[in-house]
Order: sequence, then structure tokens, then C-alpha cells
Amino acid sequence: MKMTFKLTSAAAALLLMVSSAFAGNYAKNDTIVDVAVNTDGFSTLVAALQAAELVDTLNGAGPFTVFAPTDEAFAALPEGALDALLADKEKLTAVLTLHVVAGRAEAADVVGLDSVTTVQGKALDIDTSEGVSVGGARVVQADVGASNGVIHVIDRVILP
Repeated sequence: MKMTFKLTSAAAALLLMVSSAFAGNYAKNDTIVDVAVNTDGFSTLVAALQAAELVDTLNGAGPFTVFAPTDEAFAALPEGALDALLADKEKLTAVLTLHVVAGRAEAADVVGLDSVTTVQGKALDIDTSEGVSVGGARVVQADVGASNGVIHVIDRVILP
């Protein structure tokens, strides 16, 4: 990961506004999966994690940073793409692990980076020129805390 720490005041303000939308209605011991299960808008992500058999991993100690696509993000995939992914565990796992970074990267950390490397091994570019985007997906809510990491909600599914 190349770190540049060029956090602009506009990016910092945006992330503070975005992160407050999801601030702290979770139990201290809720894992990333618990938070996703108990939050409206993540049922497709939860189903995909189950189909890829990644629930136990994301319930583990971590820490993890998950760039979590919403149900709307999955619905925006081309027709048939989601069904095809759910039917192909290997491809689904490749897509889902593209959304996970080892370690806890809070919003203040993410905006100071040029890229992050996913557990799949691919680097995702970070752009702070208009809000914050990771791998081309816009962060719509940041710093959703979990006992084993942090979730940043994104508006699209990142594909390999």
C-alpha cells in the first residue's frame, strides 16, 4: 500500500458526515456479519457470503475492512450476473474477497491512501477528488464499526 496522507479538509468533512449516518447502534461484540445481517440493505451481501461460505471467516477475529455493496448495488449488476455469481462459488468468492482488506482501515486511514490491497491480492485505487471512491465504487457511508473490523458502504459491486 502506498501511503500519501493527502487528506483534504473537504474529504475529511465528507467522511465525517457519511460516517455519522451509521453511528453505533450495534452491540460491542457484533461482528461484520452480525452488522450486515442486522442492517437493512445488505440481504444480498449476506446471501452471497453464505453461498461463498465466507460467513465464518468474516465472523473471525480479523480485523477486516469490508467495502460492502448495498442491495441496490447488487441489483444494478447486468441482468443474470448475480444469479451466475451465486451459482459459481469460485467466481463469487473472487468477487467478495475483492471487497475485503486485511486490517482495520477507518475513513481517516483510507482517504490518506492511493490504494488498498484486498485479501484477493488486487490493489484497488482510492480517489478523493469527488467524495471518496474505492475501486470505482463511491463510499456512501463510512466507519460502520464491528468488533472485528469496520465496514464502508459502497454504491456498486467491484468486479475483477
